[in-house]
Amino acid sequence: MKRTFRTTVLTVGALIAALGLPTGAAHADTTPRIDLRVLVVSDGGPSTDAIAAELAAAGTPYTRIDLTESGRTVIDAGFLADTVDGRPRARFQAVVLPNDNPFPAGSSEMAALAAYERTYDVPQVDAYTYARPEAGLQYPINGGYSGSIDGGRAEVTAAGKSGPFAYLDGPVPFEDNDPAVGESWAYLSKPVAGADFTPYVEAAIPGRSAKGTLVGEYRHDGRRELVVTFVYNQYQQQFRLLARGIVEWMTGGVHLGASRNYFSVHVDDVFAADDRWNSQLNCTPGDVDCADPDATPDPIRMTPGDVDHAVDWQNSKDFTLDFAYNGASSADHREDHNGADPLADRLIARRGEFRWINHTYSHPFLGCVQDTTVVPWKCATNADGTTRWMSRNDISDEIATNRVWGERAGLPLVNGELVTGEHSGMKVLPQQPVDNPHLAPALDDNDITWLGSDNSREPAQRRVGPATTVPRHPMNVFYNAGRAAEQVDEYNWIYTGRAQGGSGICEDNPATTTCLAAPLDAATGYADHIVPLETRIALGHVLANDPKPHFIHQSNLAEDRIAYPVLNGVLDGYEALFAEDTPVVNPRMQDIGTELRRRADWQAALRAGQVTAYRVGDTVSVDAPAGLAVTATLPTGTTLAGAAFGEAYAGAVSGWTPATDTPLALTLPASATAPAADAPEPAPATGPAPRTRVPAGVTGPVGHTTGA
Repeated sequence: MKRTFRTTVLTVGALIAALGLPTGAAHADTTPRIDLRVLVVSDGGPSTDAIAAELAAAGTPYTRIDLTESGRTVIDAGFLADTVDGRPRARFQAVVLPNDNPFPAGSSEMAALAAYERTYDVPQVDAYTYARPEAGLQYPINGGYSGSIDGGRAEVTAAGKSGPFAYLDGPVPFEDNDPAVGESWAYLSKPVAGADFTPYVEAAIPGRSAKGTLVGEYRHDGRRELVVTFVYNQYQQQFRLLARGIVEWMTGGVHLGASRNYFSVHVDDVFAADDRWNSQLNCTPGDVDCADPDATPDPIRMTPGDVDHAVDWQNSKDFTLDFAYNGASSADHREDHNGADPLADRLIARRGEFRWINHTYSHPFLGCVQDTTVVPWKCATNADGTTRWMSRNDISDEIATNRVWGERAGLPLVNGELVTGEHSGMKVLPQQPVDNPHLAPALDDNDITWLGSDNSREPAQRRVGPATTVPRHPMNVFYNAGRAAEQVDEYNWIYTGRAQGGSGICEDNPATTTCLAAPLDAATGYADHIVPLETRIALGHVLANDPKPHFIHQSNLAEDRIAYPVLNGVLDGYEALFAEDTPVVNPRMQDIGTELRRRADWQAALRAGQVTAYRVGDTVSVDAPAGLAVTATLPTGTTLAGAAFGEAYAGAVSGWTPATDTPLALTLPASATAPAADAPEPAPATGPAPRTRVPAGVTGPVGHTTGA
């Protein structure tokens, strides 16, 4: 498919007539200006909201109109287009509708949209529509199918793989996370005879060998529509897989914002030993909240063989782990073993195979002084009732000493990166509602610029003195488990009810989503339940353009090496889905922090209306505050000031570039500006487009929802 704007085929006369310009304007350059902004018209359903969420995450500007709101903006010719400096302007490069026509019969708004799309060759996405002739498809009752496709598999057609979904290399699986909940309703059918319809994604019609369309392009009356006939929400894997292609199709591959698939894994407590879960006590001896005086810690620590296995695994996956290390643990081990520490020797010998992060020297709690005479612990207080805090000097010494130890060991460090033990020093509810006031000065003492935080507590970046946080996703692979049976036992205790011998957390917090109806089998529960669940959650982050790292612990690389089945599930699952030009991006902590901060600055500029971007012919212009990092996705071969723009990803180029005092001017390659030879000429408006109609006895998309 040729995914290009066809503005060059419009005649000057047609533009003048459509816009009502005086005939004298015919001597001026009337090539339209197409603003790089998407119009999203929502009816409150999950599908349009999913597309809006995709645009928001990528940093692609859009305007949302909610059809359910009273007093909303009315869509008319003046809203859609005007003139700027004598040049016709289309205010939106694409239109997203809930279905192919969500307006009442005879709607002037649909007529205005149809005329606008014809005049400027602006494409329309039907986010979720019934299969019907007005959308280029036969009714499902004519040999098609309407119903659930939970657990099914769709396939990208040859046209889809050579067009907007070229980044996909395998099937598109549909989730079936709960057999009791309908998660994906779809209409499968064939194109209407004679329709100019190109299927991009198809699925087998249940009970038949024939396939029906789920996503396809319908050309008619001088307009182009991307017809989607299944319902989805922004979190479902099937949408996440197809979202990039939907945006690629609607923008012709020219838009602000960018999306990549990220996966980084931090391994905490390297060189140290993690205390082990005790299945009799239902706590972890050595932990501050395991107060049994007779409990003896049973530490879990990697071996040299575990180091070699990690290196071999990395090489097999073309992936690099980030090791957050505690130097004191090795020093203590050598002191207790006549100077010997085979683990440290192997880690140091193979130090270049990993990335390294300062995790403090001895892993102390850097917040308030903990009173462990009670369970749960509380902050100790001074005589006057004020909180006792770890001092600035003690925090600074922990950071600096570990840095020096790492440098002497030859670890390749980035000195500005730090992850404190348990993310301590920062606020932790309920015991410590504020940061240790001595933390920020200690970070400043050591030139810390990036500070790891717990995404489950603080998902947004924030400043802590000179540092900016990098939120990390915790994986539900427990720090105190080296064996699968230990993981299952603790998992059962946490997520079952008191009557089943569990903690009762789920009873006290009904919103908890990982609760169990019955305890998992000790022998099979890890592989059969925990691994698939954690894989799905982590892969969901990868597919959501989320660069935040995940974190586990060194104990998970030891003994049964329980982390690897989850990591394999993510990386092997990803490889089966995507083409080679769309690899997993595996950045280190400082690069993740930079990406998140740039995104925040970009989003703030968009909200403030400080960014203007548009296309005229083969030139894209972007006007933004000087120094702001601008993000865009453009066709391969795009240049900026004569130099190649961006980095290759998913068949396009994307990246960040700083704005200057004058607007950025990007030149698109000839392949992105040539008119589509097989596309029909824009036709004059012929009245309102038909309203969505469903044959008697057939349920349409209204009323169908999607699983959470």
